[in-house]
Amino acid sequence: MTKYRFTKKDFDVFRVDGLAARMEALIETTRPKLENLGEHFAVFITEMTGDEHYAHVAQHARRKVNPPDDTWVSFSTNPRGYKMMPHFQIGLFKDHAFCMYGVIYESDAKVEVAKKWLENIEMFDDFPRDFQVSLDHMQPDKMVLGEMSDEDLVAGLKRVVNVKKGEFLVGKVYKPGDAEMKKDADFIEDLERVMEQLHVLYK
Repeated sequence: MTKYRFTKKDFDVFRVDGLAARMEALIETTRPKLENLGEHFAVFITEMTGDEHYAHVAQHARRKVNPPDDTWVSFSTNPRGYKMMPHFQIGLFKDHAFCMYGVIYESDAKVEVAKKWLENIEMFDDFPRDFQVSLDHMQPDKMVLGEMSDEDLVAGLKRVVNVKKGEFLVGKVYKPGDAEMKKDADFIEDLERVMEQLHVLYK
C-alpha cells in the first residue's frame, strides 16, 4: 500500500465529474496521503527551520458547485491557517504534483517578503534549473525557472508587490510516472531535498 507517493489513481481523481463524486474519490484516495505527508513534514520542517510548523490539509469545504481542480497540504507556523504567511506546500493537479514555497495573495506579509527576495535575487540562481515558478496557485500553469530571464523573475516578484492578486511560488514539479514517485521512500527523500533547497527563501 502506498502511504505517501501519488499514483495514477490520485491524478484521476480530478477527472471524476461532479462535486460530490470527486470529493468522495479525493477523500478516499488522496487525502490519507496528504495527511501522512502532513504528519511527516510538519516534523521535518520544524526541525529544518527551528520553528514549530503545522500541517493544513485542504478540506475544500466552501465548494458548493464546482469540484476542486487540485488539492494539497500546506505547512505554516500558525496552527489555525497558512494563507496569511509564506508557506511550504505539497499538492497535485490532474497532470502533475508539486512541492513549492512562496506567498499567495491572502498573505499580509507578501509585499515585505517579495521585496526581500528582490533584494537577494541571486538566491534563485542556486536553484535547479528545472524548478518551476507559479504566479497563481489556483492555476496549473507554471514557468520553468531555467527558461526565465532575470527580467521575468523580477517582474514576477514586482507583481507581488504592486498587484493585490500577485503571488509567487517556486519549487519542483513531478509528472505521473516520474522516477521519484515510484516508491514512497524515494518520494519522501526527494521532497526533503527540495525543501532543504527552498529553505534559503524561508531564512
